[in-house]
Parts: sequence; structure tokens; C-alpha cells
Amino acid sequence: MQRALICRGALLVQQVTLKSSLTTQISSVLVPRSYRAMSSLTVPAPASLLLPLKVPYRLMLGPGPSNVPPRILSAGGRPIIGHMHKEMFEIMDDIKKGIQYAFQTKNELTMAISGSGHAAMEAALYNAVERGETVLMGVNGIWGERAADISERMGADAKRIVKPPGECFTLQEIEQALSKHKPVLFFITHGESSTGIAHPLDGLGALCHKYNCLLLVDSVASLGGAPIYMDKQEIDILYSGSQKVLNAPPGTAPISFSERAKQKIFSRKTKPVSFYLDMSWLANYWGCDGKPRVYHHTGPVSGLFSLRESLAILAEQGLENYWKNHQEMALYLHQGLEKLGLKLFVKDKNLRLPTVTTIAVPEGYDWRDITAYIMKNYSMEITGGLGPSVGMVLRVGLMGYNCTKANADLVLQALGDALQHCQKSKV
Repeated sequence: MQRALICRGALLVQQVTLKSSLTTQISSVLVPRSYRAMSSLTVPAPASLLLPLKVPYRLMLGPGPSNVPPRILSAGGRPIIGHMHKEMFEIMDDIKKGIQYAFQTKNELTMAISGSGHAAMEAALYNAVERGETVLMGVNGIWGERAADISERMGADAKRIVKPPGECFTLQEIEQALSKHKPVLFFITHGESSTGIAHPLDGLGALCHKYNCLLLVDSVASLGGAPIYMDKQEIDILYSGSQKVLNAPPGTAPISFSERAKQKIFSRKTKPVSFYLDMSWLANYWGCDGKPRVYHHTGPVSGLFSLRESLAILAEQGLENYWKNHQEMALYLHQGLEKLGLKLFVKDKNLRLPTVTTIAVPEGYDWRDITAYIMKNYSMEITGGLGPSVGMVLRVGLMGYNCTKANADLVLQALGDALQHCQKSKV
């Protein structure tokens, strides 16, 4: 019976395929040659787009994006609904609550920016800072420099305090800079993915407020993988990304603003330089101002479905359990790396970022040879450095769904194999 059904199904597929083929051929014949010749198109359809989409499977164990689990992929494939439908607003409300949980905040002005973590960085700066104001940037990796660049582009006076990659600022160093420059905002990266640092945040919020300064924190690479308490640590603006520990596709970025930040944002003398990221509009779109929602932009509906599901998984498994698992797996990986004879880039164990491990490039090796060998032979992404750490480190990410002992073992196996087979310089 089963064989008969299979045969009958195969026959049906053949008939449908034949009919489709004949229809195409007949249509081509029926269209007059003179009409085809008279087409106004000068750019033909790309040949590559007439072929099926091919995407290889990769184990994404670099600094992000991370692999998306089936449950979140499935959520993103749900039927599209309107971005102004009441059901969509309910989903956005769920996302807002999920972000408040992940950030450990009760801030009303909490949402997901339609864009990557860079969009959230710009949203924070564009709304909280006006042209001519002074901001202070903690630069100990690429992200502090990016924030300074954005600030300067919008006309702010960006001051920098700088540490070499792999080091952190002391409260005394930050206070000295706050006292000297008197900025309206201080930026620091909690999880500096380019160097593998988890910057301490305790005491920083209170210190900034002592100098009438807002504290802006980037947690793109750390959220869900390392403890952060927005309200307790007196963080004024906190943002993250969807594609790291949360395991959602790139393209949505959680962000939240304290009451102190709101007061500054909504008492501006000038409009933010970006309409798309204007918080007075976005606050309404996300139901944060108590008024009926009005159209601002078409949100990434499927991306929000995915983000909602990723936050649901975080809520189900528990934030503290996430933190514990990432810390344990990072320690396990670190011990394995040291057994291979590799050196961790961040010397202080207490400052190592649990989600992204930085390994000093072993002497005599080209980091590009190592990453290329692992990609070719294991279909696994680990990466080299970024910004100031280029040529200095290899970066391994164990985040969310990917944060498992099996993946840590596979990384160790791949690295050990690469060290044996990649050519070592004799110089």
C-alpha cells in the first residue's frame, strides 16, 4: 500500500513538472518575436537569481552571529501580519517585557530598535546628545572608538580615555576624566568582543551621576551571558543585539532608557539628527508614551517574531541559569585551551568575557591560516581580531544555543588539528 502511494505521488510530480515545462515552452512560442525584441529592458534578469538559493551549513562559533535554533527559525517563518495590527502590538508588548527581564529594569521606555546593534548605538547617542555637547568615550577596543566616531559625525565633542586592548579602566581613572571634561554622557562597553573583556560596572552609574552625566553601556556581546543589572547598577541607557546570546537573526536591537535619560531626551532644544531613530516617535510606536500608536516605520515583523521567541526561551530557562552556563562553559574552554599550550589574551581571569574568548595568536602562526583551515575542514567559524586586536587574537564565541560542552570540545579539537597542519613560520 505504502509503495503504491509513493509511486502514485511520484507520477503526480512528473505530471505537474511536465505540465509546467510545456506551459513555459508554449508561452515562449505564443509571445511574438517582435514583442520580445521590442522590450524596453536594457538590464537582463541576473542568471544567478534563476538558480536555487544555496546556503552552506556553518557552525558559528565566532563572536557572532550565532546559530539560530529551530524553534526561533520556525517563529520567524510564521505568516506575516501588519505592523500596525493589534496582534503585532501584543507581540511588541511581550518583547518589551522580555527586554525588561533580560536587562533587569522596570524602565517604561524599553523597546527593540529596527536594526543591528549599531542602530541601537546611534539611537542612544542621537537622542541623548545634542550638537556641541561633550561626551566621554571609554576606548579599550573597537566599540568605544565607533561610539566616538558616531558622536563626532553628529557634531558632539568626543573626548576619549584609552586603554590598550585587554585592559579595563579603574573608577579613579574614569572619575578623573569626568571631572576634567564634564561630559553629558559616558560610554563604556560591558562585553568588548574585539578584546574579550567584561568591564566591571559596579559603582560606575553612581559615579557618573555625581558629575551629572548619563551612563551609556553597550551589552551587545554580553547580554544573557554575563550578569548585568540595569536598575541596580544605575545604568541610564543600555542596548544589545539579537544575534549573540539571544540566538535570533541579526536585525533587532533591544534598548532601554532610565527616567534620567528620558528627561534629557525629551527636553532637547533640537530634533535628533535621525528621524528613523527619533525616540519621541519610537516611544509611541512601542506603546511607551500612553498614547494611541501611530505609524512611524514598518517594523521587521518576522524579525520581531524571532526576537519574541528568543526572549521566551530566555524566560523559560532563566536568566541566572544562562549566566551560570556561560561561565561554566567558558572556564571549561579556557582550561582546554591552556592544555593545548595556547595563551588567553586577557590575563585577569575576573575580567574575561564568558561569551567571547580571545586567544593570543600562537607564535609563528598566521591567524588567517588557522581560521581558514578550521573553516575548510570543520565548516566552523572562529575569527581573528577586530579593530585594535587584529593580528593579536583568535576569537571563539560560545553563546546561547551554541554554549555547550560538545561545541567547546569541537573547538579544541579543531584548534589542535590546525596547529598540527598549518605551516609555522621559521622566522
